Amino acid sequence: MVKDQKRFNAAIARFDALNSEDPNTEIYNDKIYPKELLYAQRMTEWLFKVEPNPSEALQLAVRCQHLRRWTIPRREYSMDLAGYNKWRNTLRKYHADLAGQELQEVGYNPEIIDRVQFLVLKRQLKIDPEVQLLEDIVCLVFLENYFLDFARQHEEEKVVDIVQKTWRKMTTRGQQIALTLPMSDEAKQLVGKALAGSL
Repeated sequence: MVKDQKRFNAAIARFDALNSEDPNTEIYNDKIYPKELLYAQRMTEWLFKVEPNPSEALQLAVRCQHLRRWTIPRREYSMDLAGYNKWRNTLRKYHADLAGQELQEVGYNPEIIDRVQFLVLKRQLKIDPEVQLLEDIVCLVFLENYFLDFARQHEEEKVVDIVQKTWRKMTTRGQQIALTLPMSDEAKQLVGKALAGSL
């Protein structure tokens, strides 16, 4: 439930304006979108598919959890696990800090801001239900919209490993929803290999 619709709309508009600056684009339904703006919209759509009555903080968190992500590219960190983890942690803090600034400017109180930042930072994953729900949404958006392109850019062994890691992050409900996603034969084959023996 949103307590102040005008304030909420202002926050979403600010998030979307920042993500509209993304120089990377994606074509969807014959329209060109800034990549992170489209990602944020997909996150919101999936949130309401999975949870029809999400909290205001969770609605804000799903919309801003990739805020201006392109400004911290992966290539600036070492191409190993340590570099990847450092990149991800840096991104989360950046998204949370930037979201906090925007929320403060439109009049949100510290309690809501702290909660949104807590969610974006993915604290207490597997413990906090809303953090876990956010992670489910992230995984579903990835599998539905970005998985096949990712798979075509990497060796099969790495793709299988990523699917297995993604699967372990999800709740049973999230996994069940993921199995209903429409996928190409190529994607289904890769997911099948990754999940062999776990279903």
